[in-house]
Amino acid sequence: MLLVVAPVYAVVMLYYAGSPRTTDVGYSPRQPVEYSHALHAGELGIDCRYCHTTVERAAFAAVPSTQVCMNCHARIAPESDKVLPLQQSYSRGDPIRWVKVHDLPDYAYFDHRAHVSRGVGCVSCHGRVDTMEQVRQVERLSMAWCLECHRNPEPHLRPQQFVTVMDWVSGEPPALLGRRLRQQNNIQPSTDCSTCHR
Repeated sequence: MLLVVAPVYAVVMLYYAGSPRTTDVGYSPRQPVEYSHALHAGELGIDCRYCHTTVERAAFAAVPSTQVCMNCHARIAPESDKVLPLQQSYSRGDPIRWVKVHDLPDYAYFDHRAHVSRGVGCVSCHGRVDTMEQVRQVERLSMAWCLECHRNPEPHLRPQQFVTVMDWVSGEPPALLGRRLRQQNNIQPSTDCSTCHR
């Protein structure tokens, strides 16, 4: 009996231990530079695209170069200890080694441009980063989670001009808005395996 139960128990535990439901949600790595999204994106209202410059034209969302940070911090709080790593990076010409928070496996292809250009709001996948001191993963980012959205994208669609507005609320019922935007923009997300596994 033990010879049967123990391996089954081990397989079940390993499955759940490796599942995105248990390993990734809540992941919030310490970054090489202390950076508050609550301050920058929230309180100051800096648009996501100022730092993540490639989300509208590339498959990946670039992390900011030191130059982008120094555009402000050469004049704003230059004496702060929190800005010191930026100044050192800038003077040496070495990039900041940001730690990726939302990191999909290499076998899964994801294109930010395809989602952002069709009106999927940043908040749908990344949560309210404008309220986070330190960014954390709030969604599973599993295949099942992605397929849920591809099969029913309407709840995640918004007008293009509000894609990066974290606290945007529709003036019309979300179901009606989503249905209208889906028809208007001919949004037909594929559920074929080759869409994400190339």
